[in-house]
Amino acid sequence: MTPRIRRAPGTDHSQLPGRDRRAVLHHGPEGAERAEGRTAIVIGGGIAGISAATSLAERGVRVQLLESESTWGGRARSWEVGEGRSMSRGFHAFFRQYYTLRRLLARVEPALPQLRDVGDYPLQMADGPRDSFRGIPRTPPLSVAAFALRSRSFPLRELAGVDLGRAMDLLRVEFPATYTELDGLSAQEVLDRLRFPHDARHLALEVFARSFFADPREFSAGELVGMFHAYFMGSAEGLIFDVPVDAYSPTLWDPLVARLRALGASTRTGVAAQHIEVGADGGVVVPTSQGELHGDAVVLAADPRAARGLLGTTRTEAPGWGDWTGQVSAQRNAPPFAVWRMWLDRQVSAAAPPFLGTSGFGPLDNVSVLDRFEATARAWAQENGGSVVELHAYALTGHAPEQDAGLRRELFAQLLRIAPELQGAGIVHQEWLVRDDCPLIGTDPWGARPGVDSPDGRIVVAGDWLRTPEPVALMERAATTGVQAADRLLARWGVRGEDWWSVPMTGVLRRRRR
Repeated sequence: MTPRIRRAPGTDHSQLPGRDRRAVLHHGPEGAERAEGRTAIVIGGGIAGISAATSLAERGVRVQLLESESTWGGRARSWEVGEGRSMSRGFHAFFRQYYTLRRLLARVEPALPQLRDVGDYPLQMADGPRDSFRGIPRTPPLSVAAFALRSRSFPLRELAGVDLGRAMDLLRVEFPATYTELDGLSAQEVLDRLRFPHDARHLALEVFARSFFADPREFSAGELVGMFHAYFMGSAEGLIFDVPVDAYSPTLWDPLVARLRALGASTRTGVAAQHIEVGADGGVVVPTSQGELHGDAVVLAADPRAARGLLGTTRTEAPGWGDWTGQVSAQRNAPPFAVWRMWLDRQVSAAAPPFLGTSGFGPLDNVSVLDRFEATARAWAQENGGSVVELHAYALTGHAPEQDAGLRRELFAQLLRIAPELQGAGIVHQEWLVRDDCPLIGTDPWGARPGVDSPDGRIVVAGDWLRTPEPVALMERAATTGVQAADRLLARWGVRGEDWWSVPMTGVLRRRRR
């Protein structure tokens, strides 16, 4: 099923999902208002799974939602660690152009009081400039021009070396064609060709590309260009984002799961799917750690490694299944990343931003001061006269557990370069996490990556590791593919699906004729 696309209305801007008048509305399938007697098993209680389950349950589908972890949210979940403290897998920014994700959250509270604005996305170069997006126009190309003129990363004397033709091409993108045109190229190769000044190049590489947990030499050029377009060069929402007012699971995901139960869904944590069987009666069977589930279809919204494992053991007579599962098995995971959350006995400077992206600080990729925006962390900091600080290190290629202690020492040393007032601070409590379950979107052909459809219409997939025509990424890709996966099943059953919005599918400049 290919969704129909329609540009945002030119006059009635009250229907837009944000401030961007070029936002694009994608139509789901048409059909009956509600499904009758249909059951869907959704494997994975992260953003993609909750998104798919919500779309299905709202159309009357009996949903059975499974999550193997103890809390909801997948890779954006949180969990309690005792004594008024919570832990997560790291900082997540809820950008204003995450239209589908924010619409999902608005099911519970339309005004989104569970999110708050942190005001800026500052980027710090070691021994160099700090760039800020505060106060610049949000509409491209004015945003791009204003940032380049104001940024200390773009000194005028070095702008003469930039390949202006290739730089202007970033404003002429057209998706999904741009993805295909950049097949085989890495993010680093694209920036090499642009010949940006040293500081600007490294901020783009070390901050933006590494935010996908990947080495820029292995990360897809098409994804990097799509990210530039979605976050800055093609969207009028700007680099402005919100964060949850408290820990992720109780603040964001638990209320959505409670709403699913009110819609008649069955929801269970701590339950792992063992494999997927295609039943002789045309349905599906999912054996789990707590018994078998039966349904008409499956939405597989597990993390990339678990999804590959489940699909690799599924057998169906659908034509092309073997080739498709070969595409699935060819997908890779990114190198490990580390999250270190520390409850310190000293306060961070009042001038420190709540979030800071970094480049050139060894393995340190960003710093978050959680007591500036999370209620649980703020309560602890006020009671103990300290602060709660979180450090991220991405793309730890070749990292081994015996290196953890040395990595923590290096991360803290780099933190002191940014926040010297923490010299001598004591760590009252700490949580250390290293994971390698995020997708690597590499340089392989865009068309060779799997999408939400499988050759067997009873099995659809959702998650941020999939290919989408829309220039979306990370949490927004998870939410969008959840809607798309649900729409595929609803179309199969003759039921009306859900529409969704995306950032513009083309750049702000007219594309040159070929």
